[in-house]
Amino acid sequence: MHIYKIDGTTIKNMIISGANNLENNKHMVNSLNIFPVPDGDTGTNMSLTMVSAVKEINSLQKVQVQGVFEAAASGTLMGARGNSGVILSQIFRGFAKGAKKHSEFNSAALADAFIEGSNTAYKAIMKPTEGTILTVIRETAEFAVKEKEKHSDLVDFLEVLINKANEVLDKTPELLPVLKNAGVVDAGGKGLICILDGMLHALKTNSVLELHERSAQEEEEQPAAQEFFSTEDITFGYCTEFFVKTKSIDLDSYKEALSKIGDSLVVVGGEGIVKVHIHTNNPGQVLEMSLEHGELSKIKIDNMREQHRQLLVDEPVPQAEAAAEPKKYGVVAVAMGDGIANILRDIGADEIIEGGQTMNPSTEDIVKSINKIKAENIIILPNNSNIILAANQAKSLSDKNVIVAPTKTIPQGIAALMSLDFDKEPDVNTKKLDKAIASVKTGLITYAVRNSTYDDINIEEGNILGLVEGKIKSVAETVPEVCKELLEQMVDEDASLVSIYYGKETSEEDAEKLAAFVQENYPECEVDMHFGGQPLYYYIISVE
Repeated sequence: MHIYKIDGTTIKNMIISGANNLENNKHMVNSLNIFPVPDGDTGTNMSLTMVSAVKEINSLQKVQVQGVFEAAASGTLMGARGNSGVILSQIFRGFAKGAKKHSEFNSAALADAFIEGSNTAYKAIMKPTEGTILTVIRETAEFAVKEKEKHSDLVDFLEVLINKANEVLDKTPELLPVLKNAGVVDAGGKGLICILDGMLHALKTNSVLELHERSAQEEEEQPAAQEFFSTEDITFGYCTEFFVKTKSIDLDSYKEALSKIGDSLVVVGGEGIVKVHIHTNNPGQVLEMSLEHGELSKIKIDNMREQHRQLLVDEPVPQAEAAAEPKKYGVVAVAMGDGIANILRDIGADEIIEGGQTMNPSTEDIVKSINKIKAENIIILPNNSNIILAANQAKSLSDKNVIVAPTKTIPQGIAALMSLDFDKEPDVNTKKLDKAIASVKTGLITYAVRNSTYDDINIEEGNILGLVEGKIKSVAETVPEVCKELLEQMVDEDASLVSIYYGKETSEEDAEKLAAFVQENYPECEVDMHFGGQPLYYYIISVE
């Protein structure tokens, strides 16, 4: 059977099938991460991003090609986790742009979807790295444009494109030496192909790939997020979503008006239609304001306080609190470990997002934290290189003045927060943040989860690993050995402070021994020791 064009229902099933296939294979994708450390989470991040897309698609009442693609783009945008999730969200945004150019979804539309997906993803990245998911989508898209006239059958065409994507994926180790040294292909590229494979299955069989049953261990890994906040924390109680069909609209003025009566505002504009998402205490007022611009459709209003109380049955309904005057600065910080979170709170963080290694927060998580703080300026401390893109995406979705400090480690985040002068203007503090970040060296001590070779270093599963600024610098059999080797590389004549944050699996007694070693061998340095409580890492060590 040949398929020359497809409708919205088929596209919907294809995307759901792609999401399911990625979820089923996320652990395999995770295993392709370059470092053999226990925080490889590309597959998990991409899968959680796709879960948001599926949720958005399933909320559609009218299933049409363009609406499905826009819902997928909107869902991945808000659900994006980690760099891989952000790039994936931009690919789907491009898919929606490409599909929009065509009255029906055929081979030409599929080729345009791929090329727009590639273009949009590349534009979103300041310094694109070849040998990654970006290369896979770009070369596949370029091939699609050349081959579209030869393949009118969409099944045949998508099969050809997936074969091309696999060829490009197999080349990624030649383009990125760290992949070759580790003996793996790019994880993000493989995750994208998992999605495409699932989409092809739905197209060929007219059936959605089913999710595999998760093990009890996997179920336990998913925290009940609703338990970590109170219903009192829900400032605006009604999640309101709808489309505005309009011939002309000033999006900036419209967004500004809506922002005054709610938060978590997302307005995705297109020719003839605008998608709106807002949390508000007066959905009627939102709808009335929007009616001035056109006809409303697909209106959905959820009482979030009621939903939350249903999850936490014993929580009482609180009385409303008076709104406080906005302060000059508010700080959102990402932290892993109770001790780290408490330290960040103690030195001025307003909102702590639980996350970091293995748990990259989504764009929506960051947006929500931004919106909870009543401040003129919001500082975001991602404290992880894999969260900076999502933080910048959250910044672009917020109407507030948001400054993303490019902190890649917890010590950088702590130093940055301590450098802030809450009386100075944002431009002054931006320079202070950059200076503080540059003044800190960070070492991490963890363990290898598989045999590997990295930068000519042979690594065996179970080895203790020492990383400095994200690069493996030490491999040994014991934690103390690696700590000593790392300190030798990190402490120089300019060093004056060594801070030790010991993890969940490290005893206070062992941490005190390490602190004593530093005091004895580096007497010119002051030594601070703190309980960090971080998972996976025995120690986080900073040198300033």
